[in-house]
Formats: sequence, structure tokens, C-alpha cells
Amino acid sequence: MTQTMTDVSYAPAFPPEPLGDSAKDKLIVALDVRTEDEALRIVDDLEDTVSFFKVGYQLFLATGMSLVRKLVTERHKRVFLDLKMDDVEETISLAVKVITGENVRFLTIHGNGATARAAKAGRGASEYPKILSVTLLTSLDHQDLNDLGLVGAKGRFANIDAYVMWRAEQAMAAGCDGLIASGTSVAMLRDKVGPRSIIVCPGIRQRDDTHDDHKRAATPFEAMAAGADYIVVGRPIRNAIDRRAKTEAIIEEMEQGIGQR
Repeated sequence: MTQTMTDVSYAPAFPPEPLGDSAKDKLIVALDVRTEDEALRIVDDLEDTVSFFKVGYQLFLATGMSLVRKLVTERHKRVFLDLKMDDVEETISLAVKVITGENVRFLTIHGNGATARAAKAGRGASEYPKILSVTLLTSLDHQDLNDLGLVGAKGRFANIDAYVMWRAEQAMAAGCDGLIASGTSVAMLRDKVGPRSIIVCPGIRQRDDTHDDHKRAATPFEAMAAGADYIVVGRPIRNAIDRRAKTEAIIEEMEQGIGQR
């Protein structure tokens, strides 16, 4: 028997505030920690400095929607739910329908055009969450795509740029609100998708930071100057001795990048 999508309506608890335009509103801090207490300690450390936080796999598996709700309703923070969703279409639509009632600002998917269309259908007429498609993880480079048979002599694509562009075009044609992409790809993508599409850049590191597992890192200046709307920073802030000072230094560099556009 063919299953049909359950018709359930979720109404947001309150209308989300407009996204800000200042550099500090464009910084998303990744709460890549194991517990709610650790996450809220970072939020407290950055009070009045950062208003946008990312909840990814690790923290979401540990806390579920409980922490997301606490961040939104009690702490009045904006939340980027980074789940890189990819599943059968009905599952995606139903999951996004649930998330739509939680005042989440951004949600990531990592599937094909059908995944994007299902996510958009699940959101319905709501403005949020904005559906963002991952083009290519910043932990992957040319050699990784060559190993997968995607680029190189026998690959479908000449290089990483061609692959990223193909992924971007597929996502935007399917109705995504924007893209997750390395800062090294922003200028190329911005020229293609125009000024209204959202581009969020993970893998952001200042010059003196270690790149960790990000093979295609970019600085806050480089990403913002190239046209990024938001950047995501995790470990450099999480592991800083003075988290507020580190965050303020990143915001200052972002402002410089925006000034160079």
C-alpha cells in the first residue's frame, strides 16, 4: 500500500526577527560540543557578541530539539540546524514540516534535486527554515573527488569548481534558498546565483589558526570580500582561551572583508 504524507500543520511560536545586516549578525558560531552545559557555556561567553549558533550532528544527537528550543525561546538566539539531511522524499518532507514549527533559521540538506524539492514542500508557505544545500564539504579536495571518480581523466567533471557549480545549479533549480560552500568558491558561485541567494561558508580560519580537517579553508576576510552572506566558525572560538576576544577579532576581519566588496 502506498503511504501518503500526513497532513499536520505546525505554527511557529512567534514570528522570527529579521536577520541583521551587521558583521556580527553574519557570524555563526558552531556549538560543536557534547553536552547542553558545554553549549550554553559558549553562548554565555559570547552574550551580546553573537546571536547566531549552529547545532550539528554531535550536539543534536545528545540533546535533540530540547536545546534548539531553549536557544530560541529562552536565549532568543538564531539557530542553524546543520543535519545535512538526505533520505527518501516523504521522510524529508515530514522532518522539515516538524522543524518548520521550531523557528530554526537555516537547515542543511545534502541530497539531490528531489531532496531539495521535498524539503521545500515540507516547509510549505513558511519563510523559515531557509533550505541550504551543501555543495562540497570543505574537508574534501581535488584528490578526494578523483578517488571517487568524479574529477580527473575518467571523471565527469574537469575540476572541483565544475563539480561545485553543478551541485549549486542543481540545488537552486530545485528551489533551495542558498548554498553551503567553501570560501574559495564564493566568488564563482555569487556570479552565478546572484545577490539574493544565501551563501554560507564553513571552514573559516584566520591566518594563524590551524586548518584542522578543512582542506579548503578561507579567512573571514576572504569569504566576506568574495560575497559570502554568513560564515561559520567552530573550533577556533570554542578552543580559544578568551572566546570573546577571538570572536571580536573575527568580526573585525569580517567587517574589513565586507568593506572590500
